[in-house]
Amino acid sequence: MRKSFKKRVFWGFLLLVFGAAGGWFVKKVVHKTLDKTVGEPLDKILERALDALTKPVDEKMAKARDDTREYLAKNTVQQVEAKIANNDPEAQYNLANSYYFSGDYDNALKWYRKAADQGYAPAQNNLGVMFDNGYGVAQDKSEAVKWYRKAAEQGLAEAQFNLGNRYYNGDGVAQDKSEAVKWYRKATEQGLAEAQFNLGNRYYNGDGVAQDKSEAVKWFREAADQGYAPAQCYLGFMFEKGYGVAQDYAEAVKWYREAADQGYAPAQCNLGVMFEKGYGVAQDKSEAVKWYREAADQGNAPAQFNLGVMYSNGEGVAQDKSEAVKWYRKAAEQGDADAQFSLGNRYYNGDGVAQNKSEAVKWYRKAAEQGDADAQEALKLLGESW
Repeated sequence: MRKSFKKRVFWGFLLLVFGAAGGWFVKKVVHKTLDKTVGEPLDKILERALDALTKPVDEKMAKARDDTREYLAKNTVQQVEAKIANNDPEAQYNLANSYYFSGDYDNALKWYRKAADQGYAPAQNNLGVMFDNGYGVAQDKSEAVKWYRKAAEQGLAEAQFNLGNRYYNGDGVAQDKSEAVKWYRKATEQGLAEAQFNLGNRYYNGDGVAQDKSEAVKWFREAADQGYAPAQCYLGFMFEKGYGVAQDYAEAVKWYREAADQGYAPAQCNLGVMFEKGYGVAQDKSEAVKWYREAADQGNAPAQFNLGVMYSNGEGVAQDKSEAVKWYRKAAEQGDADAQFSLGNRYYNGDGVAQNKSEAVKWYRKAAEQGDADAQEALKLLGESW
């Protein structure tokens, strides 16, 4: 892809006072217990967490963020304190999340483990994430797998997905793509978009399952309909190419735009191509440049290359050979063979950059080593090997 009488009142009053005093007493005890265990007042921890919960997070921890947002909206600090004092695993888990999102991985690990040891599946999954990434503990992929499996076997979709990824990559467990597909499928049955997308990829590539592009389209659509941008982009690609579905450029543009409007760089690049070529939309090279730039500014190498081409040719933008070289270089440094070859050409011809034959050879060779036939031919003509 391009790229609620006096005696009664009196007794009621006594009960009210006693109840209030009793409540105050319990609260003070809880504070003392937490201060010793947690290390600081809970309200301070949660205050930091509430700020952190407004920020973007790693995909693996998105559910944890949402869990804790909802939990803190439903529970007062005093309620959370009492639950933690009673060894409630859900409260422990949400305290761990609060630490995690505040960047305190050591305390996050401690509280995830307390909840996980009680069999609380979300904490088991997140403990797996901690081991997977080496957060607050030495990285240990096999220990990550152990915790993902405990949660997955309780039916937690996110853990099933994570376990599927470990099997797919042979990361902390022997690689087994069929086992990966098994766990992805369990997660898809609960509607997890990421798993639906991955299962679609497995069908597209015939990876751990017999290749079936129509089945790939089915799973990409399931995830795309939930607003999952990578799946929207892939579904657009399937429509563009007519893989597993009748070719339909307008439908391709629709799905690329859905993903592009979420800031998904590959879809922005692909949407640029559709505008450049006039596929499923009126040809508009300025609009193509706009979308290439959106993606290129996020570091998308194919879009950087395409933007370089547009500057080189003066299409949809004023011709600027040095700007072309700038974008070719950004893509080339990420290993894009087309950009490496084009940058070699710019150096060879002194086009938008000072002529430098040895620099040209350097970039031709990088492209040639990736199998670029044009770069290989250029090196032959120059009497150079690769």
